[in-house]
Amino acid sequence: MKKAITVLACGLALASPVMAQTAEQSFFAGKTITLLIGYAAGGTYDATARLVGRHMPRHIPGQPIMLPQNLPGSGGIKTILNLYSVAPRDGTTLGMLSRSYPIEPVFNPQTAKYDPKRFIPIGSTSNEVSVAVVWHTRGIHSIDQLMTQEITTGATGVTDDTGRFPTLLHNLTGAKIRLVTGYPGGNNVTMAMEKGEVDARFGWSWGSLKSRSKSWLDEKKVNIIVQMALEKAPDLPDVPLIMDFAKTDIDRKALELLFSSQVMAWPLVAPPDVPADRIAILRKAFEATMKDADFQADAKKLNIDVEPVTGEVMQALVARVSTFERAVVDRALALTEVK
Repeated sequence: MKKAITVLACGLALASPVMAQTAEQSFFAGKTITLLIGYAAGGTYDATARLVGRHMPRHIPGQPIMLPQNLPGSGGIKTILNLYSVAPRDGTTLGMLSRSYPIEPVFNPQTAKYDPKRFIPIGSTSNEVSVAVVWHTRGIHSIDQLMTQEITTGATGVTDDTGRFPTLLHNLTGAKIRLVTGYPGGNNVTMAMEKGEVDARFGWSWGSLKSRSKSWLDEKKVNIIVQMALEKAPDLPDVPLIMDFAKTDIDRKALELLFSSQVMAWPLVAPPDVPADRIAILRKAFEATMKDADFQADAKKLNIDVEPVTGEVMQALVARVSTFERAVVDRALALTEVK
């Protein structure tokens, strides 16, 4: 009897980790994962999120359904707050958030009431360089021309990239730029520029411009006047970089703070407190998706770049944002203040 009990106990001890692992992996079986998208349908955030949503479920044990849901508003803040405070914290809701979510509480504290370090990054399909473009009929080809000629630029709000980046350029260089706010998404700004309602669009992802409006580049309907990131895009060697306009060390650090989130251009993020074993499953599934031949073929068809950034790298980046000294934060705030 004692021998039998000993054998049974050893068997249970050996089996229990496997049983626990199997139970955890089967959590997603039969589930629907809601994928919140911070911007309106039709833009690159939307296209990227839906691309991931089509392919990632195959790599999640149990193969759940992933259901995209657009939740635009307040320059992406509406989705961020929903994921932070409303969404279930069990892995069944994820968000494709604004890439600026790590810095929003610094620059928009009245609305962005959350701790970005509590979100759990899953991964990003690529990093990105943002550009500022001016419609060809305005005849603006450089920032120098904006010292004497004013342009209007469309924005979804004063606190997201479409509003913050032109404000930054104005405050840093003296460029004459006037914001026209209230557009629900980047696509709406693009259409407004084409219709002549505004002259320009700032904070437009270079990858998105190449994929969604390639004909405009081919036909020279837009002039790219500046790149807004920490480093230039390799295929835009002659377009000036915003970092080139920093004249002091504190300005350079302030720009690093502002543009650090470009490293994770299309952040797929889980809400706080999702169990670690489920995060591990989701991160593994995301990384497998990025290598999936069908995913890559679909991305190529959509002209969406795939240079994945892992959840661990994103998490380290978010943590770094919180380490900038107060003087740098204050300078970044001053550079993005609408006056």
